[in-house]
Amino acid sequence: MLHDYGPHLRSGDAHRTAKLDDLYVSPGWRRRGVAQLLMEAVEDWGRRPLRYIFWYANAGEAGAAYWAMGYRSDDAGQEGFLFFEIDLGNPLTRIPHPECGS
Repeated sequence: MLHDYGPHLRSGDAHRTAKLDDLYVSPGWRRRGVAQLLMEAVEDWGRRPLRYIFWYANAGEAGAAYWAMGYRSDDAGQEGFLFFEIDLGNPLTRIPHPECGS
């Protein structure tokens, strides 16, 4: 689920921000590219009204899945969680990350 959070702290009303609250793939469908397709849909939708999308993921399996898709986190998350942010206006924050290949 993606929630519109309004103006971004860094740029005020110039850029809108949304938080991705949950992305869940049933265990039987994992490692088949479903999460990648869902994230592509999130980004495609977000490009219209948004500049930034951010989310937190647990540092275990979910965090590893986002890293495998090419997203990079920073240490701003809460203990046990990773913080991710996409700047849809900056292609350098887009996937795929050079370390991930494709």
